[in-house]
Amino acid sequence: MSKNGSSDKVKGAISKAKGETKDQVGNLTDNKKMQAEGKKDKAKGEFQDTAGEAKQNSNNRYER
Repeated sequence: MSKNGSSDKVKGAISKAKGETKDQVGNLTDNKKMQAEGKKDKAKGEFQDTAGEAKQNSNNRYER
């Protein structure tokens, strides 16, 4: 995890995109396992994004 949160936000965006793709492919192919993996990846991405935001906000407070 990076100190400023930028890499967490990038990782979050990648995880969310990967999850959305898995979820949609699983939906199209009626593959419940793939859909579940996609939902898990999207949740992971949301967490990473939130962690990145928190780090950025924290760093912004200390820079003032």
